[in-house]
Formats: sequence, C-alpha cells, structure tokens
Amino acid sequence: MPVTDTGGGHVRLRLDVAYDGTDFAGWATQAGQRTVAGTIDDALSTVFRVPVVTRAAGRTDTGVHATGQVAHVDIPAEAIPQAYPRTPREGPEFQPLVRRLGRLLPEDVRVLDVARAPGGFDARFSALRRHYEYRLSTAPFGVVPRESRFVTPWPRPLDVAAMQAGARELSGLNDFAAFCRPRVGATTIRDLQRLDVMRNGDEITAYVTADAFCWSMVRSLVGALLAVGEGRREPSWCAGLLAATRRSSDFATAPARGLTLVGVDYPPDDELAARIVVTRDVRSPDEVRRD
Repeated sequence: MPVTDTGGGHVRLRLDVAYDGTDFAGWATQAGQRTVAGTIDDALSTVFRVPVVTRAAGRTDTGVHATGQVAHVDIPAEAIPQAYPRTPREGPEFQPLVRRLGRLLPEDVRVLDVARAPGGFDARFSALRRHYEYRLSTAPFGVVPRESRFVTPWPRPLDVAAMQAGARELSGLNDFAAFCRPRVGATTIRDLQRLDVMRNGDEITAYVTADAFCWSMVRSLVGALLAVGEGRREPSWCAGLLAATRRSSDFATAPARGLTLVGVDYPPDDELAARIVVTRDVRSPDEVRRD
C-alpha cells in the first residue's frame, strides 16, 4: 500500500485519535453497528469525497476508550488540496482538516492531529508497543459521576501487593493463550513488557504494555489479577495459567468500562519499514521464555 506522495498516487496520513468508547461497538467497522472506525471513515469520506478506510494501531473492543490511538488513511493526492481551503496563516498543513473534523464528528470521538506519515509507516505493523491503563475504584460510593464512564467500580477490597506479585509472574515473552479469545491462524505469543498495579487512595490502576495484544487480552489479565486481589487465588496461580493452550475459564474478564488505550510507540522513521517485517513474522512456541 502507498505510504507517501507518489506523484499522482496516494498520500498516507497519520491520525492521532481519542474517544469515549461507551457508546461504540468497538473500533472495527461492523455492518449495522456504531463503531469508531466507521464514524471516522464517514467523516473523512465526506471531506475528501472518496471512500476512506481507517486502519488503527489497536482494534479496541466494545466499550473500551482511547486517549492515544494512532491510525492511518490513504488519500488520493489530488483529493487533498480540493478538500478544504487553506491559507498560510492557518498554521500546520492539516490544521484546517482537524478543525473541520471537529465539526463533523460526534463529541465522543476526536481526531487530535493529522500529519503526513513518513515512508514505511503503518499504524498497526510499524508499532513497537501499545500502552493501556485499567482503572478501578474501591470507594464505598462507587465512582464520582464525571469519571463514571471510565472507571470500574469494585465492590470488594483488593490486596494490591498480591496483585503486584501475580503481575510479576506474567511479565515477559510468553504464550498468553489463557488470556485470549481464539482466532484461527493467529499467534497468542506476546511480549508483556509492563504489568504494574498501583493504588492512589480508593483508585487502583493497572498499567499494561506489550508489543501487541490479542483479542480481550488486557481485560483478561486484569481479571486474573482481580481474582488474586480478592484472595480467591494465590499470586503463584498466575504462572500456571501460562501453561494453558486455550482460554481459561478460571476467572472472569474485567468489564470494558475501565480500560483505555493511552499510547502507541513507534521506532525512528528510518526503521519503520524494518519493523513491519518483524511484526509480520509470526512467533513460534520455541521463542517463549523457559525458566
């Protein structure tokens, strides 16, 4: 697919996106469903007067939010100058586009920035890692109203120290089949680079970073840690889950409400194309850490 202006071809644009996922059926376009990608596609197609397909770094599930989603679109080069008027006084090249999308899009999704993508950029396959945060409240009243769409109320006490111990059992390059919904032909081997749990008063936040995530993996990781935090499982039980070859039924997936994609990291521009090759190379079980 084209990644730069090819002289009459396409221009790849990078979009930085934020959304409240409460009323969306996830990121990916689905017939008859309100989705983030579908909503952005419709707005961009209106602006550029051509069909537009948006591709993201991570396809978040129903009800999951984002403050740092990254996506790309390929736009015919001739459509860009025709899409909106611009004068030098208006600042960065795509600032008028950001402003126009602000008027077209519903209030629960925002395109924060638009820029020409460097050569070799692919929002999904060029990414080095994704960062998520999962927020819970153990306050006796639940969650204050202004946070109620983004924080999961938890009715029982949680032992954060035990959750931290369980998190340490899961970090590293492992097969996370126990935490993933199955997908034909997809690997469940991931490099879980950070899994921390921290308390600030009644609020508990899990910080989760990996090179990539499989379907529902983050909420499943948090769900397992909640079982530990409630004292229903020992921290060492988490290590045993890594031996599973299919999704575990020993714990419940955490609700979507508390989960937010907060950032995506990319390599320097001259390493973007090489990163795509690495990402597309499917891992084998032989790569998994053996203690």
